[in-house]
Amino acid sequence: MSTAESQQGRAPSPARNVVQFLRSSKSGMKIRVGALNGKRVDYFKGKSAVKALLSPAYAKLKNVPKVTTEAEAEALLMSIIQYAFYLRVDRGGPSGSSTSPRLVTVTPQQSFAQDAYYAWFYEGSQWTTYAGGLLMVAIMLAGVMFPLWPPIMRLGVWYLSVAMLGLIAAFFGLAIVRLIFYVITLVVASPGIWVFPKLFADVGVIESFIPLWEWDVPKKKGGKKKKGKTPAGSTPEEKLANNGGAYIEEVADESAESSRPGSRAARVEEVPDEES
Repeated sequence: MSTAESQQGRAPSPARNVVQFLRSSKSGMKIRVGALNGKRVDYFKGKSAVKALLSPAYAKLKNVPKVTTEAEAEALLMSIIQYAFYLRVDRGGPSGSSTSPRLVTVTPQQSFAQDAYYAWFYEGSQWTTYAGGLLMVAIMLAGVMFPLWPPIMRLGVWYLSVAMLGLIAAFFGLAIVRLIFYVITLVVASPGIWVFPKLFADVGVIESFIPLWEWDVPKKKGGKKKKGKTPAGSTPEEKLANNGGAYIEEVADESAESSRPGSRAARVEEVPDEES
């Protein structure tokens, strides 16, 4: 066991729970990739870890220290450094091209600051990786040992494969038949008829076959026109209130002697004051 693993083994349960939260995707921390002694490592900024400890996701955790302020978060993150789950590093330039990971080196003096960077030396829970590896090995062994399977199991696999191939063939056959039927109806009975119009729509299996047929009518994008609002002060009541009981109304001149059709003349109308 390495020195880092031995130190991590001495960590109490609350500190380990905090580290597992920070290492998981629930924390929302931004993870960067750097190069340490020729190996790729993940590292993060202290400010990102403080923000994660003050998030609602951390507040829902059990068996973890309570954190309500940035000072408490910094103190907690500083106390976890001694267990070597992560260590403070100095970030340098790219290891190769401009897109290569940056070089990082562990600093001799370990402390916590929000503007500093910290490299992970803890990979988190590995049970999903182990389970996936065991499943892949089991599938490969099962495929290699297929000739040794009992006859009834091999017969069942054969029937299952034939059923899957038949289902795929039936789907493609239905797609071709509906296309031919649509072309025929497009010529005979325009605008054409689609059989199972929702066959390729993003719906459930049962909804894909409902309705049975449908005319190929383009859907109109309907939109109600919004009525313009009447400008303020344009109604007769508002004009009366604004002009002290009188206002000027423009009316069309209906006299036959006018040489300009549609001309307008001004008319002053006196309205008695209702408040008197």
